[in-house]
Amino acid sequence: MSILEELEWRGLIADCTDKAELAKRSAAPLTLYCGFDPTADSLHVGSLVPLLALRRFQLLGHHPIPLAGGATGSIGDPSGKTQERQLLTKEVLDHNIASVKEQLKRLLDFETKINPARLMDNATLTAPVSYLEFLRDIGKHFSVNHMIAKESVRARMEDREAGISYTEFSYMLLQAFDFTCFAVILIVNCKLVAVTNGATLPPASNSRARN
Repeated sequence: MSILEELEWRGLIADCTDKAELAKRSAAPLTLYCGFDPTADSLHVGSLVPLLALRRFQLLGHHPIPLAGGATGSIGDPSGKTQERQLLTKEVLDHNIASVKEQLKRLLDFETKINPARLMDNATLTAPVSYLEFLRDIGKHFSVNHMIAKESVRARMEDREAGISYTEFSYMLLQAFDFTCFAVILIVNCKLVAVTNGATLPPASNSRARN
């Protein structure tokens, strides 16, 4: 049984942009990622399913990257929230990332010589990009109409008292930027929004990530 057959059997694949091509590419070792925003110093139970998926990939010879959201976590995901998240300092985010890595070690192997897991921080991807560059190279490819149609945004906009700040409204652009940098075509449940947004960006917008 291939890794995709196992994930399908377990009901872990929500959608795929090109299933035939992914099946072909996954016959050889892939590098894949799943993101976790370090909003606390411990992962919650909702992170278990995608983490187990990463583990299954690693056990079959693939290269997993748990991606810590040093950038996205500093903004705050509006999904499922009726009010703005409390902004975290860089010191708190760094502490949370270090704590989460210790938990990740219980499921992923960071020491193997063959295909070690690599913890990355998406803040390293966004730090070199200026605000104007981000607006010009990334924001240009997004329709506000499409963005406000997302449930996480629409629900907040319908609440006149709470509303949504431009900061949290921009969260999905940062998620999509992750996607373009990693060029992953597998859609796992936890990354569905990032992938549907990232898939709208043309390859040219990913040139910075390749350099």
